[in-house]
Amino acid sequence: QLVVVESGGGLVQAGGSLRLSCAASPSIFSFSAMGWYRQAPGNERELVARITWGGFANYADSVKDRFTISRDSASNTVYLQMNSLKPEDTAVYYCRGSARGTVYWGQGTQVTVSS
Repeated sequence: QLVVVESGGGLVQAGGSLRLSCAASPSIFSFSAMGWYRQAPGNERELVARITWGGFANYADSVKDRFTISRDSASNTVYLQMNSLKPEDTAVYYCRGSARGTVYWGQGTQVTVSS
């Protein structure tokens, strides 16, 4: 069974940094792509960053040059390093994995950026 579980959210001041982790089971390479999405109150869920099985990464324009997605095969974890955080980054962040036409979501982790 494929599972993704997020961790690492919290409260941070504007300009600060946070790193989110997504543990993938049984392996990050069980998924053709993994990504981070976020949903703020009243908004639709949106793509933040995504990395493919081959290592290609893409980002939402709003986070380019501030956020970095990476992965560690030894720990089967995908990370989202978030720097220069802004209040508008406040949202629930979800890890998403896709495999053979099926999408797997984590439970979400809250990120709150205070001004």
